Amino acid sequence: MDMLSKLTHLFQQALETREPPVNLLDSFVDHWKGITNYYIETTGQTRPVKQTDIPWRLKQMLDILVYEEAQQGQEEMGPCMEYLLQHKLLETLCTLGKAQYPPGMNQQVLVFFSKILVQIQKPMLHILNVYRPVQKLVRLCGLPGSQTEKEEAQFMFVVCSRVKQDPYVLNYILEIKKDNHSKRSISTSEDTEKGRSGETVSSNYPTASDPASTSSPQQHSPTDSPSTIFPANAGLIHVLVHLSRSQKSRVALKAFESLLLLVSIPKEDTAVCLAESTPLCQLLAERLCELFSQLPATLEPADIHSFPQTHWNVPFSQSGMQESQSFPGSEHMENFFAWLDFLDHLMREAPKSLAVKLAKEIHHCWLVGVLQHELLQMSEMGVLVNTALLCCSVRHIQSPAMVEELVSFLLGRQTQSEQRLDTESHVLRYQLIEHCDHISDEISITTLLLFEALLQKPHREILFNLVLRNLENRCYLTRTLGGGDDCRHFTDTDPVEENEELEEDPFFTDMYGEDEFNSSEQLLHRPQLIREHRCSGQTQALDIVNSFLCLVPQEAKTSQHVQGARYETYVHDAHEQFKECTAFLLDWDWPESLKPTELSVSSSDFFEGHFLKVLFDRIGRILEQPYELNLQVTSVLSRLAVFPHPHLHEYLLDPYIILAPGARSLFSVLIRVIGELMQRIEVIPNFTEKLVHVRRQLMGLDGESGVVVLFEGERSPPSEVLRTLEQVFIKDLCTLLRSSFPLS
Repeated sequence: MDMLSKLTHLFQQALETREPPVNLLDSFVDHWKGITNYYIETTGQTRPVKQTDIPWRLKQMLDILVYEEAQQGQEEMGPCMEYLLQHKLLETLCTLGKAQYPPGMNQQVLVFFSKILVQIQKPMLHILNVYRPVQKLVRLCGLPGSQTEKEEAQFMFVVCSRVKQDPYVLNYILEIKKDNHSKRSISTSEDTEKGRSGETVSSNYPTASDPASTSSPQQHSPTDSPSTIFPANAGLIHVLVHLSRSQKSRVALKAFESLLLLVSIPKEDTAVCLAESTPLCQLLAERLCELFSQLPATLEPADIHSFPQTHWNVPFSQSGMQESQSFPGSEHMENFFAWLDFLDHLMREAPKSLAVKLAKEIHHCWLVGVLQHELLQMSEMGVLVNTALLCCSVRHIQSPAMVEELVSFLLGRQTQSEQRLDTESHVLRYQLIEHCDHISDEISITTLLLFEALLQKPHREILFNLVLRNLENRCYLTRTLGGGDDCRHFTDTDPVEENEELEEDPFFTDMYGEDEFNSSEQLLHRPQLIREHRCSGQTQALDIVNSFLCLVPQEAKTSQHVQGARYETYVHDAHEQFKECTAFLLDWDWPESLKPTELSVSSSDFFEGHFLKVLFDRIGRILEQPYELNLQVTSVLSRLAVFPHPHLHEYLLDPYIILAPGARSLFSVLIRVIGELMQRIEVIPNFTEKLVHVRRQLMGLDGESGVVVLFEGERSPPSEVLRTLEQVFIKDLCTLLRSSFPLS
């Protein structure tokens, strides 16, 4: 019995026997000592670190720290983490990585730092013995000839991610020193988060909102080499910009994403810190100048104009690489416009203060420092290529801050009406407008494309600067004796004496036809039109359309001879253009009605402005210009006419206004063009038949190649002129007259 009791007791003891609990701290310390003992026991060996147990021990240490945190409360710090901080293990690892012993140690340190910052959930970067080694490791990244770019980019991305989570730690990573006169400091709740190590944040690190913490970054020329731009003790910003240049697409993409994380921090204090206390904006703008300088001078303008909108991450995607265009210089163009789009994206994501700072830096460094000289040079080829590049850049730029700087650079900030002889108040603006009337047709077309792209930007000062400031006082009108603001001649009681000159013109009276509209839309007799002009807005718009359509004489019209060529086919596209144009007009606070005229302003003072002057001059020479140039001139005028400003509509589109002496309008210019055209038509036999034939060629409906020249010695056949006047300009323009009275 006793024997049975003893056996039972022994079995019970065996069952109750458990393995003694593992001491995490002892295990953590053992792994660390295993690493340090390697350096004590081995010297002079060149065996790579991956052939030692160091990577395994670092992984075990990381697993212990993660497990310990999971077992602790939210506010508690475990003994292993305390040991890591008290004994400055991260500092030691950083030193070992810098020594690169054993070979490849730096890579292991970068991986360990990245994983600990990702897997440890508690905030760490505010602790002295964490952010100091992080600072040192950052300075070891981005060195010339580095073999660890992949690990460096991942480490920088992790650091930026932690900064995005806790923006106040940015100052510790950037090493921004606090000025002695600073009166601000980090809040107590953020500063005093301590471990048992007793180490906290150094008092030398201010908040991002500290105005005294700012310092002027060292200035660099855009032509400086990367070695002079990249300092020996580079910080976070320098390293990220350096990694963004990497030939390894994944490394560059990580650097781009890290920069996006930094600038998209919504706190305004952080934005001010990045804008004023770091070289971020300067380095980004200088990189843009560097990529621009790499563009070959032999680029073809046609390749530039056809270059698609490039998203900043396209070069990093396989589909983007497959779809990229291939022509001499295409790779450099892709790099430049991808970087420009990236900067534009940064400015859209960044708080306003940072976006404005970056835009101003680009204005100073690239627009004024580089591009302005290229646009004002004497070489026609240089002007052509750089204007095309600027036009393509305008299409890429979307951020409000950059559009603001672009408008300031191209047009200036003048608000007074233009003076005819003033060519010095903004030299670049004047020269660009003059280039619209350049002896080189290519330069003229490219510059017109530039202004058309500019007019598509949602910025009210563009139209005001180019046109509206000269129309504000309506000095283009003849003042009535009563000084009233209704200076038109189509009221019920007013005589129509001012029409006599036009009606006596044989080329004007022959222009009225009845085939363009159906029976319900036939042109009204002149007196009836005058009496019924104010019946309704739609009637008014229809009358104006009739007036423009009737400019083209019947014998010179080809619409009825070519299927699908009547003006109604363009109404849909015209309304789409109108919707696009007016989508951003809600905040522009434009008047709904015409401004009363002022007697104190003399009509003889009217000058339409240099921009409209050049456009009218071009329209007046439409018979002598190439077809492509005529199309672009009328395209810009159509873009202007679609803006629903009452002064602009009155001046451009109302054929019934009484012009002041010496003033001209679009309608008056077109009348002279048609008169000259009729004189030329009279000497050509079978004109209509030849005209239809050429138009079919231009529309791709005729299989024959070449263009029939109707006027021998002319630079462009009249068919081109007629198609421009009738199809592209008059019809499109007239369908865009009034937003509130669309034509049915």
